[in-house]
Amino acid sequence: MKGGPTLRALWECVSLPVALALLAGCSSSSSLPTSAPPSGSVPPLVIAHRGARSLAPENTLAAARKALEAGADMWELDVAVTADGELIVVHDDTLDRTCNVAEVYPDRRPWQVWDFTLAEIQALDCGSWFQQRDPFGQIKGGNVSDEDVASYAGERAPTLRQALEFTRDNDWRVNVELKDQPTDTLGQILVEKTVALVQELGMEAGDRVAISSFNHDYLRRIRALNPRIAIQALTSQPIDDLSEYLGDLGTVACNPKSGAWSPGELKELGQAGIQMNVWTVNDEGEMEQLVDAKVHGIITDFPQVLVRLLKQGPG
Repeated sequence: MKGGPTLRALWECVSLPVALALLAGCSSSSSLPTSAPPSGSVPPLVIAHRGARSLAPENTLAAARKALEAGADMWELDVAVTADGELIVVHDDTLDRTCNVAEVYPDRRPWQVWDFTLAEIQALDCGSWFQQRDPFGQIKGGNVSDEDVASYAGERAPTLRQALEFTRDNDWRVNVELKDQPTDTLGQILVEKTVALVQELGMEAGDRVAISSFNHDYLRRIRALNPRIAIQALTSQPIDDLSEYLGDLGTVACNPKSGAWSPGELKELGQAGIQMNVWTVNDEGEMEQLVDAKVHGIITDFPQVLVRLLKQGPG
């Protein structure tokens, strides 16, 4: 990794080829086999939520670089579709929180992503707001240098291609969250173009890219288009019969909201061979609980903190 070695340079739990081999032996209605290698044989993956968004503007290459420098195992980003059918990295349905769209286009409220072309979005300043709002208090706390703060002005929203190329060129990993789109047509564009791009860049095999979504129909479409691409089911609530549900979906990975399952339940699910990647965990005490629960991954706005905790070890 060009950004330096991480604590977990290889994803050593259930890799996609192993997962698919296990699933191939199950009917669509059966549970995942409990003989799958248990999660937690190595420290949890440090997954930088929208990049290191506590240190840089979220969902930008600047945030990705900060996460890489911090030693994160991978970063997570969000992708949506523009008015001209291009894939842009952005979290919200509207652009006003993280871009100066209200200043540039005051008459186009509510500034929905799908109402703007790629060129229009990439002309926006998606970095200056970070200095103005200091969303995590890290500038005030002295954890972001003046040089970095100044460099964020004018930061652009990357395309998914730019984000994937950055990941590939740095021998890194990424979790791509597909945002639920307002129409079936946009959803189809999102799924098909994402799969095509991952394939074009040669990133579909192994653990270089995982695609997650709250829209599990998107995941089913991905599985049908290319079963080599890893998928992960996002959820805010517990899912009954999780093993069976994931087996039907064609994955062993679930990304639950913090608190959806207790640490004890998470540990049991991991022992059953399910990869649990918990979001969004910023409290150090909770990080330690999840490390003890041997979850597969921890998604955090503070990858630099989680890396430090893992280096310190237990106690």
